[in-house]
Amino acid sequence: MNTDAGTGTGPDTGPDGQRDEGLHCLVTGASGYIGGRLVPELLRAGHRVRCLARTPDKLRDHPWAGDVETVRGDVTDPGSVAGALRGIDVAYYLVHALGTGTGFEETDRQAAHIFAQEARAAGVRRIVYLGGLTPRGVPEQSLSPHLRSRAEVGRIFLDGPVPATVLRAAVVIGSGSASFEMLRYLTERLPVMVTPSWVHTRIQPVAVRDVLRYLVGSAGMPPEVDRMFDIGGPDVLTYREMMQRYAALAGLRRRLVVPVPVLTPRLSSHWIGLVTPVPASLARPLTESLRHEVVCHEHDIARYVPDVPGSPLPFDEALALALRRVREAQVATRWSSASVPGAPSDPLPTDPDWAGGSLYQDERRMPVEASVESLWKVIEGIGGDNGWYSFPLAWAVRGWLDRFVGGVGLRRGRRDAERLRVGDSLDFWRVEEIEPGRLLRLRAEMRLPGLAWLEMYADTDDEGRTHYRQRALFHPRGLPGHAYWWSVAPFHAVVFGGMARNITQAAAKGMSAHGTGARTGRRGSREPARHVRRARHLLRARPLLRARRTRRG
Repeated sequence: MNTDAGTGTGPDTGPDGQRDEGLHCLVTGASGYIGGRLVPELLRAGHRVRCLARTPDKLRDHPWAGDVETVRGDVTDPGSVAGALRGIDVAYYLVHALGTGTGFEETDRQAAHIFAQEARAAGVRRIVYLGGLTPRGVPEQSLSPHLRSRAEVGRIFLDGPVPATVLRAAVVIGSGSASFEMLRYLTERLPVMVTPSWVHTRIQPVAVRDVLRYLVGSAGMPPEVDRMFDIGGPDVLTYREMMQRYAALAGLRRRLVVPVPVLTPRLSSHWIGLVTPVPASLARPLTESLRHEVVCHEHDIARYVPDVPGSPLPFDEALALALRRVREAQVATRWSSASVPGAPSDPLPTDPDWAGGSLYQDERRMPVEASVESLWKVIEGIGGDNGWYSFPLAWAVRGWLDRFVGGVGLRRGRRDAERLRVGDSLDFWRVEEIEPGRLLRLRAEMRLPGLAWLEMYADTDDEGRTHYRQRALFHPRGLPGHAYWWSVAPFHAVVFGGMARNITQAAAKGMSAHGTGARTGRRGSREPARHVRRARHLLRARPLLRARRTRRG
């Protein structure tokens, strides 16, 4: 948690020193990287917070969930926006439609107009928007669609009837940010890099804790303030310099960077998608934004949110802090916290009321010579560095295939090595439901001709014996979906069967090691993963495969 993000002239203290307590703030995009960090900072500053979310359950496991009001809605729906803005003093707009298709600019435009109009009707005192820093002197039509849309949304709010604060930032450096992850993986994995020409572009990065400090402080601006502010750190660097500084801080050798002019933003994004966890769909707008110099033209924000000692944070300190957070597994939110654009949101098909056509299942049940608690530790620790307790090559190939067709692949890993919460990304899955000690349900976000889920249960029978139950479900979309299921079904005994057997063995091994007082010097939940990776053959569980068809209602 950032300790200084709400210091200085915060939202409860105006420039004239008068207290402005009890602001009621609406945060859109609270499941995203910035929104998920802004909420606790607003609470720390003494404000009441309401979150607008399309899927409120995604916020329920955040440590601050019990301190906020969460309402269901979408910024493209005037009715839900009107209800969410009722009684609100300051509204934070932290959403965008990037990646939802070729019409994302029109979606962003309509949503911004709806938000501005409903904010006026609700009597909102201020809208605060975080956009992108645009280069001076570059015609808007020459900007990337991403930057162009961000700039247009800012103008809509400034032209609207509600006073607005539009903050414009370039590269945000913080543990889990897409920009930091891209910089980190490129530098760590490639000692020699053939890079596009934009590595020589000058950039003014900003630490995420300064972004949060400016966002919180913007709520208390006087009513007459209605303008844009550039926000950035004290350093102006090229991307090449940023990579070399990262290498030095991480204790790596100096990187050899060879820029070439032939790598377009599209080619660069695919290259980044192969090397880093950031998929090409997100890497492309990031790289397109680096084609032009993005440097702050003013620092007027300090008149209303004064700088405090040590702020804005220098680039090296922001990097060091982000690295420490990653190494200590204290990453509050990640770039992948928000759902993948276009990811399915259909409900899980269930009987007897589901009427969606075919539903294929692979279900396995096994007794476990371990406690439910030991089994649950293995289940909750799955994925990321711990792997999937099954044929590693099969999972790796599936991840690479997903990357090849533009999916997220396996490289997203986990936000936390031991704990999961609803909404977390987990490699190419997302946590859809978690009942601690009993159920983990994952929804697939890889590219598939249908919808897929993976469920893992820790249960006991009538005699108190521990049982593991695993269900893989697939709802095919058209003929390609059916063909996909039957083409991979022969491998289920290896992949899902081995997964079930190895999870139960890992749970039993973890329990016996604890019971005999074994001292590994590491957390017990990680020992089973190493045990499975050392296994010389896959053990199969007897599958129960079935396809069901129900009539459409």
